[in-house]
Amino acid sequence: MALKKSQLYSSLWASCDELRGGMDASQYKDYVLVLLFIKYVSDKYAGKPFAPLTIPPGASFAAMVALKGSKDIGDDINKKIIAPLVAANTQLSQSDFPDFADPTKLGDPKEMVERLTNLVAIFEDPALDFSRNRADGDDILGDAYEYLMRHFATESGKSKGQFYTPAEVSRIMAEVIGIGAAQTSPDTTVYDPTCGSGSLLLKVADAARTPVTLYGQEKDATTTGLARMNMILHGNPTAEVKQGNTLSAPRFLTGDSLKTFDYVVANPPFSDKRWSTGLDPAHDPYERFRGFGVPPDKQGDYAYLLHLIRSLKPSGQGAIILPHGVLFRGNAEAVIRQNLVRRGYLKGIIGLPANLFYGTGIPACILVIDKAGAPGRKGIFMIDASRGFLKDGNKNRLRSRDLHQIVDVFTKAADKPGYARLVPLAEIEKNEFNLNLPRYLDTQDAEDIHDIAGHLHGGIPTADLDALGAYWKVCPSLRDALFTILRPGYATLRDGVTAANLKPTIAAHAEFATFVADMDRHFAAWRDRSATALRALESGFQPKELIHRHSEALLAHYHGKALVDPYAIYQHLMDYWAETMQDDAYLIAADGWKAETSRIVEKDKKGKEKDKGWTCDLVPKPLLVARYFAREQAELDRLTADLEAITAEITELEEEHSGEDGAFADLDKINKATVTDALRERTFAKPEPIVAEPQAAYGATDSPLTTQHSSLQDEERVLRTWLNLTARATKLKKQIKDADDALDQRAYAKYPTLIDAEVKTLVVDDKWMTTLAAAVQGELDRVAQTLTTRLRTLVDRYATPLPDLETEVATLAAKVAAHLKKIEEART
Repeated sequence: MALKKSQLYSSLWASCDELRGGMDASQYKDYVLVLLFIKYVSDKYAGKPFAPLTIPPGASFAAMVALKGSKDIGDDINKKIIAPLVAANTQLSQSDFPDFADPTKLGDPKEMVERLTNLVAIFEDPALDFSRNRADGDDILGDAYEYLMRHFATESGKSKGQFYTPAEVSRIMAEVIGIGAAQTSPDTTVYDPTCGSGSLLLKVADAARTPVTLYGQEKDATTTGLARMNMILHGNPTAEVKQGNTLSAPRFLTGDSLKTFDYVVANPPFSDKRWSTGLDPAHDPYERFRGFGVPPDKQGDYAYLLHLIRSLKPSGQGAIILPHGVLFRGNAEAVIRQNLVRRGYLKGIIGLPANLFYGTGIPACILVIDKAGAPGRKGIFMIDASRGFLKDGNKNRLRSRDLHQIVDVFTKAADKPGYARLVPLAEIEKNEFNLNLPRYLDTQDAEDIHDIAGHLHGGIPTADLDALGAYWKVCPSLRDALFTILRPGYATLRDGVTAANLKPTIAAHAEFATFVADMDRHFAAWRDRSATALRALESGFQPKELIHRHSEALLAHYHGKALVDPYAIYQHLMDYWAETMQDDAYLIAADGWKAETSRIVEKDKKGKEKDKGWTCDLVPKPLLVARYFAREQAELDRLTADLEAITAEITELEEEHSGEDGAFADLDKINKATVTDALRERTFAKPEPIVAEPQAAYGATDSPLTTQHSSLQDEERVLRTWLNLTARATKLKKQIKDADDALDQRAYAKYPTLIDAEVKTLVVDDKWMTTLAAAVQGELDRVAQTLTTRLRTLVDRYATPLPDLETEVATLAAKVAAHLKKIEEART
């Protein structure tokens, strides 16, 4: 069976458990990622002529497996695996790899052997065969590498997570520099002067239509090694990644000048206080600050930006991530900013949410640089996307919808009130070249103003109802169906309409029902087209291309539809893709439409395996049962409902009769044995028949013996009822188990008989489309709920005018005064 992405991720992340405790994430990531790299290049290139990497005999992952349990495993990995690999490939350096014999990180000799042996064993899993888990442009292994990098960045702490740029931000940068729309070739050059692990550089390469040539420089030697391996894992083995300080010792030169590139992207360290170490800014040999000004000694943000600008060709495009302070800080930075704007290099600014990056929690922005369009620049396009994110643990994360909306608005230069607009240079100059986004974009929610006259005299201001014009446009008569004019400028609910029944009244209105029906048909049109295309898939397709095509079609399908946010619909598909559909797609791409079952085996603490049944990832059992064994499932559901009803009766009986004088009061615990014993005691304790004379003496209902006899009868009845109910419950449990076992066997036997057409129906129609339809229906429910919530707020706000409140207060005050008077009279 093919390897699912989620299984690959969990297997690799489990490898980290073998190293946790001895070192922090910034250290153990190096060992895990190196093993991942060696396993991948061994599977991919070992024994193959003309491969981009040479795997010397005896230096493959297979040779590493042979070292398991060896007392010299650490030294042998260094000398017999890594050293020959580095010697055979100029792209690699010894400094790229950690020391596998370092006792300070891996523990004493015994601990080291155990840890490294277990770590190698994880990658030895046959399911982790990377030789066939990669297709051009759809790299499951490269994605797994990025998954690990993101998790390592999360765990590495504030000062050690700079090696990774969040993938969503990298994708935005790749799109806004326009490489995806350009005619590219291997001669197209892309450069990242602070490349970290290379994730940003690779995202730009992914966005290009054709392969491009990549260049990167990174100050940290270990991170440089990660970047080189990342390039290879993502199918870019010829990328040049060099180690060194970009500002003081740039490694990419043409003669005595900086080499220039078609595209440059960067995520430099924020506000680098040591940026000028090893450099005399006043006499920069590469003239990066000429014509702009020298950045301040303790703020290196503009130093990196000016390096980027000088590294761009005259027709070049670039983007850089910097802290928000660069938009408004004064002194030397204000001079640089003014020169930057006047030269026309700054095409756009994209404000991002705070707490997005792993090295810092401060808000950041993307500055988009465009040299080609500089002479004709009339303004700067600004986007404030700081409010669009998802809280993810202790960090914020851009959702797919946030990313897509930023790119759409930027590439179309579309004005969107409170979000984006093109700001003329004259307006910027009027603000003394301060680029702080709140000066140009008002992102605050409109204040919900209370109407004094409405509070004084009652009635909902019609201005508040007018503000809901988008709803009245779709349902022109709905407003009149809900409200009537109270007096000029104010309305009230019509007779029969209340705050409590607003939502059902809206839902039942003919025009709203027509809107919902139209939206249902609208989704059905996309569903039918998409389902037809999905059922036509054959093994070998590229899942990433698949989700891109279908998600873009869904987004376009909902653009322009009233009351529904197309990006919200798009997000539902992307969430479901990440949660379920992606794994399904990779299974189908590898093996075709095969609904294969697998046993679920769990190990206890002693390592003993236990069979926990079976499962099918592509076609879960409930889907198969619903389509082929609905009658059997209905009977099982009926039995389960009967059991639940009886269980509820038993619980109610126990609660009712567990009090001080109850039938269960003297029982330590309530079970069949204790209840049976109690029933036997009460049967033997029945009093003798009572004669008439004492009965008459006490009265028919007052006799103690009669009361005792009645009480024992009640307790006996309760106990017998409990035993009867539990007997029925026991019988039902057996019936349920037998029915469930029979259904389980029939379902299990059905899977091998499924033909492709049946699997496609189960997966595409019953699983994928049914889930997505429910998500889209939720958006329609949200439309009705949003309107209801706002109307209910307005109704409740003005429900009681001030005179009525005053009358009510006076009435209550009189009551309180009367009570106080009575209390006082009672005291006297």
